[in-house]
Amino acid sequence: MNNIDGRTTRDIIRIEKTLIEQNFFHLWDTIYIQNKGLAMGNPTSSILSEVYLQYVENTTIYELLIRHKVEGYFRYVNDILVMYKEGNTNIHRLLEEFSNLATSMKFILEKEQNNRITFLDITTTKDHDLCYSWEHKTVAIRFYCNRMKM
Repeated sequence: MNNIDGRTTRDIIRIEKTLIEQNFFHLWDTIYIQNKGLAMGNPTSSILSEVYLQYVENTTIYELLIRHKVEGYFRYVNDILVMYKEGNTNIHRLLEEFSNLATSMKFILEKEQNNRITFLDITTTKDHDLCYSWEHKTVAIRFYCNRMKM
């Protein structure tokens, strides 16, 4: 936005405000006005929420991940997988700080059970007998995230 003149910036902001304020949706022959957030089913809602999440990731979330020594962070739409070591990261404190980012967002902690966790309908199993490099583990997750974006 640094290379855009002031008038264009104001026009973009005015258009975005108009889109955000049109918070109505139609469901089963009834029109609803949503009090908070973006309207469900509105084609611009997914775009605006993605822009917002990328902004939060590149400003606040990135700093949280570094400070809490998180080893892996993967997001697809609104599903996030965080990889960490128990001794290095206080996951409950990280969850609390994530929840404080915006009161409109709700973060839920689902820890692995029996060395398994599901992310994007893919169950990942931690097997201590198999030893794969960190790169092999993360590339598999990135592959599925990128595949889901197509």
